Amino acid sequence: MDAWELLHTWLDNSALRPSTRAEYFRELAGPKGFLTWCDQQHPPIDAITARPKDIAAWAADRHLKPYLNGRPFDGPDALAQIAQQHPEAGRSHDRRISALTQYYEAALDRGLITLPPNLTALRSGVTRPAGAKNRLNHDERGVLFYVIGMWGPNRSKHYQRDRLAAWLLLEGMRPAHVVRVDKRHLYPQPDGTWQVRAPDDHENVGKQFVLEPLTGAAVQDYLKVRPDPVDPACHTLLLNDARRPLQSRWVNRVIGQMAATHPLLADREPPVTADTVAHTGFWDTPAG
Repeated sequence: MDAWELLHTWLDNSALRPSTRAEYFRELAGPKGFLTWCDQQHPPIDAITARPKDIAAWAADRHLKPYLNGRPFDGPDALAQIAQQHPEAGRSHDRRISALTQYYEAALDRGLITLPPNLTALRSGVTRPAGAKNRLNHDERGVLFYVIGMWGPNRSKHYQRDRLAAWLLLEGMRPAHVVRVDKRHLYPQPDGTWQVRAPDDHENVGKQFVLEPLTGAAVQDYLKVRPDPVDPACHTLLLNDARRPLQSRWVNRVIGQMAATHPLLADREPPVTADTVAHTGFWDTPAG
């Protein structure tokens, strides 16, 4: 099966809305589409085995140059500029990355690849538009639980960290708080639960959270693989590839990438963001 056959097979059998299938086909197969771009390269690129740098080159060449004011498309910093100055362009770009994410999920399901490209760093992470619906409904939340559980080593080399970030959002923490959780303020309890003090907006030790069992298990899984920070004085729980604290925009990117793996969430308008997850929470009504 070649790249074009995969595209048609995936979309013909997808649970996406017809309008979304048409949009994804245009983004991938139209004059500016990724598969079209791959065929036009010298030598041509096999879209099924394309690398993140190929996808970044396509995005810059066909879509993002007008918004970069002459700067190169050099990764997250350029995307942050687009997200801040041209949020609609950022949302359109993230939609294209969602289409490609599902395309590679289809390739994985059909045994054409063993590991899909990690496209998290290629998302702009545009925040939720003002006035947008800010909670997942019952079915959407159930699917979110599923995609978090399925987020494993075949999707991200830092899957334990990514899962933990998602569970912390479901505890009600905002993205800016998730990336500032201090390892020193994690408190294991005799009954197996965990308590955590999330920093407030002024860097003080803030609200206490008693973590749900799923979040507690994610804490334990991540602590087993958490690298030592570059700066020994850094106690931030979640660290990036450079072993430094993450930025809150990263939380939006990873949630967007998780959501893009399932049609119910990828097809949602407005898109699923970290704020959406934080407003949703674990349950409709508090326990007890």
